[in-house]
Amino acid sequence: RGARREGGGAMAEARSELPGSAALALLGPAPGAPCCPHGPALLFVKTSQGKEDGRRFYACSACRDRKDCNFFQWEDEKVSETRLAAREEYNRSHQPFFTHRQNVDRYKNFVLLPLSKRRFCQECQQLLLPAEWKKHSDHQFLCDITTAQLKSPSQLLYPLENKKTNAQYLFADRSCQFLLNLLIDLGFRRVLSVGTPRLHEMIQSKASQEEEFNVRSLLLDIDFRYSQFYTEDEFCHYNMFNHHFFGGEAACETCRKFLCEENGERVIMVTDPPFGGLVEALASSFKKLMAMWRETEKEGHDNREMPMFWIFPYFFESRILDFFPSFSMMDYQVDYDNHALYKHGKTGRRQSPVRIFTNLTPSMIVLPEEEGYRFCTVCQRYVSSGNQHCEICNSCTSKDGRRWKHCALCKKCVKPSWFHCNNCNCCTLQKHSCEKTDTGCFVCGKAGHKRSFLYYASLLVPKKKKKKKKKKKKKKKSHPKTTK
Repeated sequence: RGARREGGGAMAEARSELPGSAALALLGPAPGAPCCPHGPALLFVKTSQGKEDGRRFYACSACRDRKDCNFFQWEDEKVSETRLAAREEYNRSHQPFFTHRQNVDRYKNFVLLPLSKRRFCQECQQLLLPAEWKKHSDHQFLCDITTAQLKSPSQLLYPLENKKTNAQYLFADRSCQFLLNLLIDLGFRRVLSVGTPRLHEMIQSKASQEEEFNVRSLLLDIDFRYSQFYTEDEFCHYNMFNHHFFGGEAACETCRKFLCEENGERVIMVTDPPFGGLVEALASSFKKLMAMWRETEKEGHDNREMPMFWIFPYFFESRILDFFPSFSMMDYQVDYDNHALYKHGKTGRRQSPVRIFTNLTPSMIVLPEEEGYRFCTVCQRYVSSGNQHCEICNSCTSKDGRRWKHCALCKKCVKPSWFHCNNCNCCTLQKHSCEKTDTGCFVCGKAGHKRSFLYYASLLVPKKKKKKKKKKKKKKKSHPKTTK
């Protein structure tokens, strides 16, 4: 899947060949785009062989599962007034019941309650006031909610683990503490936490407990449940796939003010997006946040990028570098509490593949030596214990934490489990089908497109109506001795 970057910070067009003769390209956010409950839809284009211009269509930016949001509209489609009214009503009905301001007021009333009257509904994921107990009487709820629990909402709320929409995997304490210590050592005092609720709450908790702690954080997240615990200056409801602030211009201005480096307080953005999301859409939003930072009219901002940590799997390195050539990947393995595989301490292929991509100078990122990381004087960066320097490549080449080997025929280092295939003329797994070297879709196996594009391709395929089969009614046998 190739990509080209366009001038002016516009969405880079990413093309992907679909099965058959069709192709799909992401054009990005478009002015006047129709909206679904997740904000403005993204614009795609369908092309066919022999045709230069394909038909364009809109689809939901945040969801890649029809069960979550099945929004679809052709760009040139004439939508009737009745359908527009129905869509607006549908979007309104899928918005949160309480506004952010109402949730802030409810929180103030909640903390005034005695411990015995503090309840949290687990089914509705909502803090309950005594007047609401009766409505939730048949729900499961937690009692005696402490102040410590209120300051750690990510542990109180159920993680949204839909890989195609939220993928809310939360940093383990090890990774969260490392990130915070690193940010402090680098001199940053303002952290724009985009999709990193656990890092945000650690900063907020320390700020409330330690007087000398002077780091501030603003959380941008699509999970509106966090509005129950943070004020408008601490949380903005935000969709990172289309750069949409659900709170409108007021929320956008909150973010803009936070990015203003007052009193020399340096700002950095730390983001941990869903791994199933489109890199192109994420990069477009991140560039817009960087543009907001440059607009603060500080000296030297014009030709600089806002410092950033993008936390993502290492196998997306080439895609990230397409949009941010100044970025480099660190060897630090980020682990998560609620993910079965992405854990610290595992060896071989079971190690966490999640890394930190940053536009900071690699030598500035000091990794913990007690975990086996060491400084390579040639590469001028910290590397993992298994990442040995290759004299031929003149680089520490490992990506996954294992020691890679150099292939003289490929003229590069490859994974230790790979072998050179003379038929394919490249290194690959020992058990493979020759002449299939193009990495394709993980789901269907075909080359030229990625798994994340399959959802948008499926929107173009008309649904087949299933014929209902008439079932013969069976006579129920009576069991006089059976009781319910």
